[in-house]
Amino acid sequence: MHPLILALLQVGNVGAQHAAPLPQYAAPPQPHPTTCYEVFVRSFYDSNGDGIGDLRGLTQKLDYISGLGADCVWLMPIAESPSYHGYDVTDYNKIEPDYGTNDDFKAFMAAAHQHKIRVLVDLVLNHTSSEHPWFQEALRDTAAPHRSWYRWAPTQGGACANNWHKSPVRDECYFGLFWSGMPDLNYENPAVLEEMKRVARFWLDSMHVDGFRLDAVRHLVEVGNEFSNTPGTHQVLRDFGQYVRSIAPQSYTIGEVWDNPDVILTYYPDQLDAYFAFPISEALIEAVRTGKAGGLLPTVQQFQRAVAAYRFAPFQRNHDQTRTMTALANDTAGARLAVTILMTLPGVPFIYYGEEIGMTGDKPDERLRTPMQWTASSRGFTSGKPWEVLQADTLTVNVAAQERRPNSLLSLYRKLGHLRATNRALREGQLVTIESDNDAVLAYMLEEDAPRSSSVVVLVNLGNTAAKVPFSQTSVAADSGGRVRITWRDLLASGNARRTSLPTLAPRRAYVYELSTVVITKRTNP
Repeated sequence: MHPLILALLQVGNVGAQHAAPLPQYAAPPQPHPTTCYEVFVRSFYDSNGDGIGDLRGLTQKLDYISGLGADCVWLMPIAESPSYHGYDVTDYNKIEPDYGTNDDFKAFMAAAHQHKIRVLVDLVLNHTSSEHPWFQEALRDTAAPHRSWYRWAPTQGGACANNWHKSPVRDECYFGLFWSGMPDLNYENPAVLEEMKRVARFWLDSMHVDGFRLDAVRHLVEVGNEFSNTPGTHQVLRDFGQYVRSIAPQSYTIGEVWDNPDVILTYYPDQLDAYFAFPISEALIEAVRTGKAGGLLPTVQQFQRAVAAYRFAPFQRNHDQTRTMTALANDTAGARLAVTILMTLPGVPFIYYGEEIGMTGDKPDERLRTPMQWTASSRGFTSGKPWEVLQADTLTVNVAAQERRPNSLLSLYRKLGHLRATNRALREGQLVTIESDNDAVLAYMLEEDAPRSSSVVVLVNLGNTAAKVPFSQTSVAADSGGRVRITWRDLLASGNARRTSLPTLAPRRAYVYELSTVVITKRTNP
C-alpha cells in the first residue's frame, strides 16, 4: 500500500484488507475493455420501419453508446435463426435477415472501430436450432455425416428421459438441455469443435469482430446425468480459447458460467479470457435492495485474489434477469447506488441496454428485452409497429426526457462511464475494504500502485438514515517523508473543489472521492 494511504488508515483507525498478490498470468496483448454495453439488436433501433431493430439502426446510435463511456459492445445473437432471440442458430455464417446483411454488419464494424468501440458477438457453442441443416440431415438419415454431431438414444417404451426429446421421424430421442428446438452439439466428436473453430475464424477474419461472448459454456459436454462443469467441458474451452488467441491475440472471449464463485474460478487460468461474475451481480442487487453491505465486498475480493481484473466482469442485470429498476421496486435512488457501485468495482463492467434510463422489465423473457425507450412513444424506436410492445412507463422513462435533466439517471451513467475511462485508479486499482461498524455503510478504496499513483475512496450509505464516515476526519497525517495534508475531491460533483473533511453520509447516497495529499512538513535527516 502507498505510504500516504497507509498513513490515512492509521490516523483514522480504519481496518483495511489487502488483496493477495495476483497470480502471474500473461497480460493481455492490448488493454482490455473498460466498459461494455450489451445490446439486443432487435430492440435497439429500427432504421427501416418494419418494427424490428437492425444493424443500420445500431450504427446510427454509436454516438449514444460512446457517450456512455463504453468502449465495447456485446451483441446478443445476430446469426440467422428462426426465433426472435437468436439463440437457436440455423446458419453461423450469415446475419439474421431481420437485422440486415453481412455487408451491413461489416459497415457497422467499421463505424464501431471509428468510434474506438470493440465488438463482441454472441456465439452459441452448446446447441444449434432444430431447423439447422446439420440437424435436419442427421434427423432423417442415420448414416448422414452430421449424425454424430448430435446425441441420440432409443426411446424407453416410446418415451424419452428428461432433457431428451422424441424424434419426429423415428422411434428415438435426441438430447437438448434447454428445449426441443435446441438440440445439443456432441463435442465428443472432434469434428464439432473443429467446425466451431472455423466459425470463430470466419467472424474474426471475415467479419472483423473483436471477440466473443460464449453462451451457456458450462454445459458443453455431458457425462451421464452430469450436465454442468464436466472435465470435458473445461477441455473444449481450453482448446477453443487457445485457438482464438493463436489466430487473434488481441481478441477478448468471455463466457457465461452462471454458478457460484468456487465453480467459476475452475474455468481459469487457461480457458477463456474472462467470465461474468454472476455472484457479484447477485450480491450487488441484494445489498441495494436490503440496505446492508452483506457479502458484496468479500465476493469481489474472492475474484480479485484469484485473477487479474480484466478477467472477470461484474454487472447489474442481463437479458435473462429481472431489470434493476423492477428488482428494486422502482427505487430510483437504489438504481443510482447500484450503478455507482458497479462502475467503481474492479473488473470489466457490463451494462444491459436501457438500464441507464431505468427501464423496467420482468419475465417472460420477451418483457426483459422490450424495445429501447428513446422517446415518449414507440416512434422513437420505429416508425412502424414494434415487434414487442414497449413498457408502459416509456411515457416518462426515456432517453429524450432524461437528456433534458442534468441530474437524471442517464447523466449519472454518462458521468461514471467517463470517470472510469479517464481515472486510472477506478479502471485499474486494487480494491481495499474499509471496515465499518455500520452494516448500511459500504466503504472501499481503489488503490493504484504505479508511478504518479492515485487513490479513490467510495462511500455508500445503503440505509435510510444518515451515517458517519467510517474513519477519522483528521486531515493531517504522518508519512515517512514528513507530514502531509489530506484533501478530497468529489468526482461526482461539478467543478474541482477540494475539501479537507468529508460530510455526513446522506441516506441512500453514494460518494466517490479522489484522495490527494500535499506535503506540509518535510522530514529532515538527523
